[in-house]
Amino acid sequence: MAREIEQIDPSMPDWSAYRGVLIVVEQREGIAKKVSWQLLGEGKKLAAKLEAPLMALVIGENVAHLADEAVAYGADRVYLCEAAELRNYRTRPYSRVCLKLIEEAKPEIVLFGATATGRDLAGAIATHLPTGLTADTTQLDVEPPPSRLLLASRPAFSEKMMATILCKQYRPQMATARAGVFQALPKDAERQGEIIRMEATMREEEIDAQVLDFLRETGKLNLEDCEIIVAGGRGLGGPDAFKMLAELADALGGVVGASRAAVDAGWISHEHQVGQTGATVRPKLYFAIGISGAVQHTVGMSHADVVVAINKDEKAPIFQFAHYGLVGDLFKIVPAITEEFRKRRTLSGIHPQVVDASISTTQTQSEATFARERSEAK
Repeated sequence: MAREIEQIDPSMPDWSAYRGVLIVVEQREGIAKKVSWQLLGEGKKLAAKLEAPLMALVIGENVAHLADEAVAYGADRVYLCEAAELRNYRTRPYSRVCLKLIEEAKPEIVLFGATATGRDLAGAIATHLPTGLTADTTQLDVEPPPSRLLLASRPAFSEKMMATILCKQYRPQMATARAGVFQALPKDAERQGEIIRMEATMREEEIDAQVLDFLRETGKLNLEDCEIIVAGGRGLGGPDAFKMLAELADALGGVVGASRAAVDAGWISHEHQVGQTGATVRPKLYFAIGISGAVQHTVGMSHADVVVAINKDEKAPIFQFAHYGLVGDLFKIVPAITEEFRKRRTLSGIHPQVVDASISTTQTQSEATFARERSEAK
């Protein structure tokens, strides 16, 4: 990620008036998406390197409490735009508010969550500005002054390598970032910040699209909110083996995930997929079973608190991300672990210390070639 700092080309436009990092807070019915607070956490690091303020934009109706939350999660300055016509997300009125703020506040970096709403809003804004947009970033960094370039990285070339995308000639520099990739700062309710109110720029009669109702999908798996995930890959050999993973997930109080290879093979539905083209997750505990560890998958789970990998190939790349590794026959190891956890069902929750004790049992070790703890922090 290290790059030689470039000197500003005198022939380039003067963007010195653009300073600061702006996070567009996404909310639904007054509840902020977690990715917004995660981006504030990452934005704080970027702003510190640039010696610039961290700003947030909150749009909606009756959402003043989210402005206070944005301050508590690290924002130095929050712009708040409340109006009845902003109750529900619609592209035109929301993009007009964003464009007005960008014109007035002149942030050098603007970040959105890579959600359906965030992608739509960011794309609409980029079409009206002389700038570009990097989509679905998984790493963010900046070059210090004088270049002040945003280094927005994401998997490329069929997820086989990381590409860092720069926007050298235009401002603001914009990107969407996936949920679960970055970590929110601890909420500090005592923190002080500036809240600036804005006026809405469109009246209801000027907005063509109308929101009639929301049809909520029930029973859909949301991996991004799960604390324990038991994921399987090509090494399972077929769909039937996912029943075994479901038993382990049930014993742990978790859910079943999958690699892209397993989903593409039709063994399990796409809503279970973890990775670049699936969900990016940050669980407390992640089992990677029969998963080789290609970049496409690891970019979606590498931020888990504890990763346990089970694979018959001791050279599998997944072990580079694992805190604990088990090499052996997963069809013997997984049932052994499941049985051990079933004995511990009286526990209120599963923590990393419990995982340590469980995978170190004599029964599990007898099925594995080795079990190792990665001592260095990820």
